[in-house]
Amino acid sequence: MNEDPKHPNETVNVAARLIEYARENPDAIAVAEPLDYDAQGRRRYRQVTFGELDQDSDRIAQGLLDWGVPRGTRLVLLVRPGVDFISSVFALLKAGMVTVLIDPGMGARRMIDCLAEAQPEGFLALPSVHAVRVLLRHRFPKARYNVTLGRRWFWGGKTIGQFRRRGHQGTVLAPTAGDDPAAIIFTTGSTGPPKGVHYCHRTFERQATEIRDFFDIRPGEVDVPCFPFFGLFNSAIGVTSVIPDMDTSRPATVDPAKIVEAVTDWQATQTFGSPAVWNRVGRYCEAKGIRLETVRRVLSSGAPLAPEVLKRMADHIHPDGDMHTPYGATESLPVASISSREVLHETAEKTRQGYGTCVGHRFGGIDWRVIEIVDGPIRSIEQATPLEPGHIGELIVRGPVVTRGYLNRPEADARSKIADLASNVDPSAAENGMPRFWHRIGDAGYLDEQDRFWFCGRVAHRVLEADGPRFPVPCEAIFNTHPDVFRTALVGVGRPGGQKPVLCVEPLPECFPEGVEAEAAFRDALREIGRQFETTQPIETFLFHRAFPVDIRHNAKIFREKLSVWATKELKKRKRSR
Repeated sequence: MNEDPKHPNETVNVAARLIEYARENPDAIAVAEPLDYDAQGRRRYRQVTFGELDQDSDRIAQGLLDWGVPRGTRLVLLVRPGVDFISSVFALLKAGMVTVLIDPGMGARRMIDCLAEAQPEGFLALPSVHAVRVLLRHRFPKARYNVTLGRRWFWGGKTIGQFRRRGHQGTVLAPTAGDDPAAIIFTTGSTGPPKGVHYCHRTFERQATEIRDFFDIRPGEVDVPCFPFFGLFNSAIGVTSVIPDMDTSRPATVDPAKIVEAVTDWQATQTFGSPAVWNRVGRYCEAKGIRLETVRRVLSSGAPLAPEVLKRMADHIHPDGDMHTPYGATESLPVASISSREVLHETAEKTRQGYGTCVGHRFGGIDWRVIEIVDGPIRSIEQATPLEPGHIGELIVRGPVVTRGYLNRPEADARSKIADLASNVDPSAAENGMPRFWHRIGDAGYLDEQDRFWFCGRVAHRVLEADGPRFPVPCEAIFNTHPDVFRTALVGVGRPGGQKPVLCVEPLPECFPEGVEAEAAFRDALREIGRQFETTQPIETFLFHRAFPVDIRHNAKIFREKLSVWATKELKKRKRSR
């Protein structure tokens, strides 16, 4: 159900899409969740239809409301990916609650700190989560509405089983407006502490529309989402979600055979995951000679994909299929996307030559600009200096999928938002939900003549040398052409304005240099590569690292701040040993 700008009181809630599709296709499979194997070694699945998913989420929503949970109550959702997760999210949307979503993969301490910051009024969670909540009850003093998925022990509250045993009492859909709060979703914290991002109902509604239309996703398709949240969009647009057997918080450890199993069991047309997943699945398919013939669309997000990973996956799906890498951030998703065909046939060679990584064309609802980099807040768009195509600056975006702010972080709001009061006199902007501010993604890069964005690294990660900034991604791509290199990271050592560029190198495990002579030969080879390009000629210091610190969610975003500290210590050790 879409918001009509002429009727601002109409309900805006992405759960309305589930209700509508379930009425039209009640017997279509909505979610398939892996169980064990039968006597013949075939995977068994727990399956629910769209009609069952709709009614199940109605029962949970009605149970919360009948219990007296007020609309707008902030509830943490911590259950495993699958039927219960998807049904619970839609139940909270239908009841008008505010769902707090967080990736458990960030680590227990950080997760508890984030949840405490959210000041939840209750938890819908597994028994193990409730046990921790009770143990740390002083961190969650407002949590009074607590629902257990599974057996409830000594902590009171309700169980989802109690809600589900009630008869279906009809459709539930809170009269939420577009700007009403819908969720708080935490960032990964790859460039600082994780932050809670406020989502309103219009954001979810527009995300579903943008993703469906840009990739031409049709009702009746089958997706294997290796990131649980994507399953929600599937259910909102009539796509079957087949949950793979994997730890979604540890994508780098995924068993590729189980992803292939889910795809082949259900003849999936689409699959979504992080770069770490496709690196493993692509290698597995190549080694085993497997073609995923039914897959026509592979989506990957979290970080740019290496061209060889794109090619490997594209070579092992349907001949007419393609791989896409959507670009965005928790605060603004989706922003842009590029296909493997465009990368392999056009942009990859420029990337290898130090032009940066092209993330493609913007989505229809996104407006973007590149502005001169400023360290610190920019209060209004009039204070921002726009740059011409080809000039590196900071990307700013606006659109109905761009979120309005952070949870309890006014200083972060000031750094990331730029007011644009001129939008007040733009009727079309108001009607389309275009916010009256711009969001600073924090990425450096430039727009080309085709209005594509070329990513050159995070603004915070640029190396501030005496003669100006050096951006990491263009430099790293040049050194990554060495056949023994897995990945590199350019960091600055020293005070900003006089930093020394240092290239941290993570070789392939079997190629790590052992001994002084092997290290010297490896450095000489890298130095020779760098001398061929103006942007990398000044880089003379190389340090070898066995495994970069990376984010857990995607296993791709490098924690450069940690590498910078490590590099500083390593160089001091070398200086002392001489």
